[in-house]
Amino acid sequence: MAARNTARKRAFQILFEGDQRDTDVQTVLADWIRHSRTDTRQPPVSEYTMQLVEGYATKARRIDDLIAQYSVGWTLDRMPVVDRNILRLGAYELIWVDETPDAVVLDEAVQLAKEFSTDESPAFVNGLLGRFKDLKQSLRRDEA
Repeated sequence: MAARNTARKRAFQILFEGDQRDTDVQTVLADWIRHSRTDTRQPPVSEYTMQLVEGYATKARRIDDLIAQYSVGWTLDRMPVVDRNILRLGAYELIWVDETPDAVVLDEAVQLAKEFSTDESPAFVNGLLGRFKDLKQSLRRDEA
């Protein structure tokens, strides 16, 4: 599933860029798509990347509320920006994308943390997403 791995990484990069620029992620996604169509050096944005970014955008407020509620000792704004966006992407895929096995979501999020963040980040990301996995059904119910 190298294609899905790449799609997740690109979705994370789009969420990160939106956070850094204080811009809506759908605007950043549109920029990435436009650039990929006009610059042959830019790889195309996959369908799964688009699904992840657009799906996250529909649940962004709920996801941020969950991260803030369950992250012990960290407020959302004090959390490292890389970790915050890995968690956002992982929470969306874990809670609302049934086609992806939970273990895959956790593993991919941990790998992103290992690649892009601090030495402590993989354990933090794994712990918080593991909590969401355990609470998945009630988190979905609470939303209704």
